[in-house]
Amino acid sequence: MAKSPNQKLKLLYLLKILTEQSDENHCMSSQALIDALSAYDIKAERKSIYDDIAQLTDFGYDIVLVKAKTGGGYYLAGREFELAELKLLVETVQASRFLTIKKSRELISKIETLASRAEAGQLQRQVYVANRIKTDNESIYYIVDDIHRAIQNNMQISFQYMEWSLEKKLVPRKSGKIYQVSPWALTCKDENYYLIAHDEEEDKIKHFRVDKLGHVKVLDNIKRKGAELFERFDIAAYANKTFGMYGGREETVTLEFENRLIGVVMDRFGKEVTVRKRDEEHFSVRVQVAVSGQFFGWLTGLGTGARIIAPNDVSVEYRMYVKQVLEQYSE
Repeated sequence: MAKSPNQKLKLLYLLKILTEQSDENHCMSSQALIDALSAYDIKAERKSIYDDIAQLTDFGYDIVLVKAKTGGGYYLAGREFELAELKLLVETVQASRFLTIKKSRELISKIETLASRAEAGQLQRQVYVANRIKTDNESIYYIVDDIHRAIQNNMQISFQYMEWSLEKKLVPRKSGKIYQVSPWALTCKDENYYLIAHDEEEDKIKHFRVDKLGHVKVLDNIKRKGAELFERFDIAAYANKTFGMYGGREETVTLEFENRLIGVVMDRFGKEVTVRKRDEEHFSVRVQVAVSGQFFGWLTGLGTGARIIAPNDVSVEYRMYVKQVLEQYSE
């Protein structure tokens, strides 16, 4: 009887079977491996299975033999990712607003292939993508790729910056204005992806939501500018002092908080922030922030547990902000 053409691929199929069907809680006996190989029209005997496992182990694969009267057998132990790490990757993909529902599901499906089928089932049970707030921009992968290429090749890019219309459609801002910037970095903040770039027109570093970039083009003949500005630019500090990545004039402010809000302050400004005790119930911090409606809104959300101590002009501006909000509800 002629041999199956798959017979020469026996080792590869054996590795595929161990990868997909075995893990620490699902061992495969020699007979189970023989039966699984037969599904690919490959013949095997117990002795050949032992030899094949030895060859794969010699090559570097971590294949463990569990000896037991029942439930024993082989499983692939040395995987690139542990199950806990894969769960973390899945949750990160789910939470990423800049990924579409379609792309999120595609990525999660690929992550599942890094686990055994049984473990992939555990990953599937934690997938909740449908009702998450996601972008509709299916071209974001290609946009990110273009930005990386421009950064790598030291080139500028151009694009239209989009915004939502009342018809729930993304339309170009400023009558379709073409923005031309020098891209320097990409960063995540508040579950969104942002481009950090130098705007030559204003000679300053700006940020743009990646999922709101349209018609992105790499300007292959125009070199980037703003290197000196970006060298002095601290992305982490910038993200901490902006609220919702909305800009505003930068101010160093002193804020007072009730002691119970120390965790909120650490989450917002980081552990490096200097905390000063004011009395038994309050502490203060001196931080640099971008004064904006988003900053005031964050402060308002903390209620009477937080207040601006200095400078006075920011405190006055905040009182005006709260007053204007209250006036909308006056009788």
